[in-house]
Amino acid sequence: MSAHKARRVVDQIRGRSYEETLMILELMPYRACYPIFKLVYSAAANASHNMGFNEADLVISKAEVNEGITVKKLKPRARGRGYPIKRSTCHITIVLKNTSPDLYYDDYGPRFLKIS
Repeated sequence: MSAHKARRVVDQIRGRSYEETLMILELMPYRACYPIFKLVYSAAANASHNMGFNEADLVISKAEVNEGITVKKLKPRARGRGYPIKRSTCHITIVLKNTSPDLYYDDYGPRFLKIS
């Protein structure tokens, strides 16, 4: 999909919580919502599995869409002519941030803060 179409969706979810983002992406009528939904879901699964974050505490801190390469093809037309087709692509970046105050992270993974 083009970067312009993906930006229209990503602008709506930037800065929102993970659960709210999934609701928004399920209800929006754009075709770009499904790939972005899969990307956010995968990012949350990675944060949960690799870093030990709770998915309820995640917030989308950074979401950006950059243009990718343009795939150029020729479509056959009448009288042996070729009609050029330009298919645009994009790179979508989603960064999640944990908002839970009771954990800190070091080289060994999550640790609980001791409050005395």
